[in-house]
Amino acid sequence: MSDPAPLPAPLEVGPGPFSTGAPGPTPEPRATVQRPSFIFFGVVAALSLAADVASKAWAEVALSKRTLLDPSVVLVKDHLTLTLAYNKGGAWGLLQNASEAVRRPFFLFVSVLAIAFIVSLYGRLSPSQRALKWGLPLVLGGALGNLSDRVTRSSVIDFIDYRADWIEQMNLFIARLFKTWSVTDHWPTFNVADISICVGVGLMAIDMITSRRRAAAAPDRLHAAQGEGAALVTGGGPGSSEPELPGNSGSSPS
Repeated sequence: MSDPAPLPAPLEVGPGPFSTGAPGPTPEPRATVQRPSFIFFGVVAALSLAADVASKAWAEVALSKRTLLDPSVVLVKDHLTLTLAYNKGGAWGLLQNASEAVRRPFFLFVSVLAIAFIVSLYGRLSPSQRALKWGLPLVLGGALGNLSDRVTRSSVIDFIDYRADWIEQMNLFIARLFKTWSVTDHWPTFNVADISICVGVGLMAIDMITSRRRAAAAPDRLHAAQGEGAALVTGGGPGSSEPELPGNSGSSPS
């Protein structure tokens, strides 16, 4: 009996025809998204709250001493004055005439719900959302300022009184739609917390608009990136040429 034929050596797979023989690049670990700092969030909210509490304390002390004949401090004649007022309701007199058993639980529930939403939303922000980074803590500081008034005195201190012709024109337009709407040139009296909330909501609106623009531009950037990748794979693109195959130099044989 003859010896069995030797087995063939294992097939070694070498680099492909377009391979350089060097190992491919090691994929880099995906970078973690840097979330906005809650320290910044707390500082901005605390400053907003402190400004509101301090201004209300000043208003309650200084403006309560004025007489009925001269109750206001005039800053801009016929436009801007400081007048002390206590608002038991919400914006635009919401639940102004409701009983305390209904009004206080309602505003406490809405305030707690808003605070929880603001904190939760801030924790999910991306670094590009700079408007919301400022807007959310401003809204939180203002909400806490008005909430502290409702807890301690069951009403909110307002003292900034503004009047203008454009307010009267706006109310005239609304009165055409709602017959019971009162026409006045007087904007509802407000405070520093209301200013913080309005500025914060405005920044939230700016973020909503810019986010839509970024989302609309994302497909264009993706298509451009895909086009550049395809050009690199096929050897196309500015300044590139077709790869020349061996034995095909373009000259005729001699």
